[in-house]
Amino acid sequence: MEPRLQRRIQRYGWDLAAAVYEPRWQAQLAPAHEALIALASPQPQERVLDVACGTGLVALAAAEAVGPQGHVLGTDLSDHMVDAARQRAAQRGLRQLGFARMDAEQLALPDGGFDLALCALGLMYVPDTAQALREMRRVLRPGGRVALAVWGERARCGWSALFPIVDAEVRSEVCPLFFRLGQQDALARECTEAGFECIAQQRIASTLCYADGEEACIAAFAGGPVALAWSRFGDETRARVQARYLDAIEPWRQGGGYRIPGEFVIVTGAAPAHPSR
Repeated sequence: MEPRLQRRIQRYGWDLAAAVYEPRWQAQLAPAHEALIALASPQPQERVLDVACGTGLVALAAAEAVGPQGHVLGTDLSDHMVDAARQRAAQRGLRQLGFARMDAEQLALPDGGFDLALCALGLMYVPDTAQALREMRRVLRPGGRVALAVWGERARCGWSALFPIVDAEVRSEVCPLFFRLGQQDALARECTEAGFECIAQQRIASTLCYADGEEACIAAFAGGPVALAWSRFGDETRARVQARYLDAIEPWRQGGGYRIPGEFVIVTGAAPAHPSR
């Protein structure tokens, strides 16, 4: 897909998903978010950048860690996500936390201004991952750290049937290579190619828990990457794709609810301490 069109789909899709995303996904993504923050280890007074911040779940945790003398900037392509994140920060009274709408591939930020760059489950949606990683390295000081999380192997993510189900109804092309970065050491290799050093990778097995089929479907269709396609489906199509999705996740039904396997990959690294000139 042409990158400009891909970005527009992402922007409008996540605008639609913003209201549903946090209540339906916060608990499901908590293992990845908590591991990311633990491995990144933001310190008091540090300056932190959170790329593709969504509603600010990771940025909020980073802001608590850096304290009032530090600073955290969250960026996202979606206006509605940024608005929701600003509201959360205001409610928590975190003056060291700010947000801005910004393209991950073209960060409107000066070189070397951050100690730590984070990206929690956002790189899968970026048309040019390599460019986004280079931008993160550019805005880090020499020796600054990076911590990234993506979904893992497709075969280990039971909800992955969502994409072919939607694509059978409309050529959505939301993220045709969604699971590419979770394969083997793909993300670690891209970090090395972008100039990062001291690369380490960790895989985390997780379980997505839903009380019933309705909750599972709302999260999958209305609160995530296919929200734009979902918004355009009529009642008949919605009923059909929901039935197909419930069939796909049937192996993980327990009573009236579902416990669907998932996997995350977390990669950490550092910008060169003495960048070559």
